Amino acid sequence: MMHCLRCFCGVVVFGYNLKLNFNAEKRMINKTNLGIGAIITLLIAAYFGMDLQEQQNPSNQSLTDLEPQTEILSKSANLSTQNDDDKIQQAFQEQKSDIQVQFSGRVKAILHDDNNGSRHQKFILELGNGQTVLVAHNIDLSPRLDDLEKGEIVQFYGEYEYSDQGGVIHWTHHDPQKNHTDGWLKYKGRTYQ
Repeated sequence: MMHCLRCFCGVVVFGYNLKLNFNAEKRMINKTNLGIGAIITLLIAAYFGMDLQEQQNPSNQSLTDLEPQTEILSKSANLSTQNDDDKIQQAFQEQKSDIQVQFSGRVKAILHDDNNGSRHQKFILELGNGQTVLVAHNIDLSPRLDDLEKGEIVQFYGEYEYSDQGGVIHWTHHDPQKNHTDGWLKYKGRTYQ
């Protein structure tokens, strides 16, 4: 009987310790979940805030009107907060490539599609500093920009490659292999990725 009582007490004490450890772990998990929930809520609020801001900015605005919005997008996406207009100009002057950039420009010219290999929609954007860049948007991986018109504003997030004519912006689409940062174009309130 004494042996059984000792075993029973040991089980109760052991069970009580397990219950304390379980409660401590449960509190830690709840704190972690609260932190994750707060981050998700913040990201959702930032996303809807950006969409509302885009809907309030018609595409006939000047490039300087869009610059603050572009900087807000950079900060909320945890991207570089440097003015990417300056970053693009510096990359051009130093003949550098493979630089992830986000900015906007006014459509200066619409070119014929490149149908060799992967198909690309091509157009030239003029940036706020007067520099021009060729946008080569892969339309095998992302939709074509509908009704693209000269003089309209296009926002972009992609990779800058040097060329002696101002540079090329490409990788403005998702990467199905997930080896490269996903890019995008935004035009008339729609995101093309």
